[in-house]
Amino acid sequence: MKSQTVIPVILSILIIILVAILERHSRFFAAITATMPLGAPLALWIVYASVQGDQEAVSGFSLNMFLGFLPTMAFMLVVWIVARAGWKLGPMILSGYGAWGVGLLILVAVKRLVGLS
Repeated sequence: MKSQTVIPVILSILIIILVAILERHSRFFAAITATMPLGAPLALWIVYASVQGDQEAVSGFSLNMFLGFLPTMAFMLVVWIVARAGWKLGPMILSGYGAWGVGLLILVAVKRLVGLS
């Protein structure tokens, strides 16, 4: 098995365990741990290796990753709003994904309108 396949799985398991442990002591640090940028550096590493370090390709990919955070922020904002309203977990997550999907559609439409690839 390639390290690019195994490393994300191992890191994900370790983060889940760390969040479970930290949650008992500090919900703030558990939340920070849960949102650590793990996938982003791994994805950058994979792209960097696949394009042999081509600066333009890595730069474009990192910009798209940054833009991808916007729908994720919409997900978290909606989850926070509906959690404060007293919703149960299932509807909270579904509404968050709804906001993420709408945000993603808007992002794709704006990118096409502006002409970004």
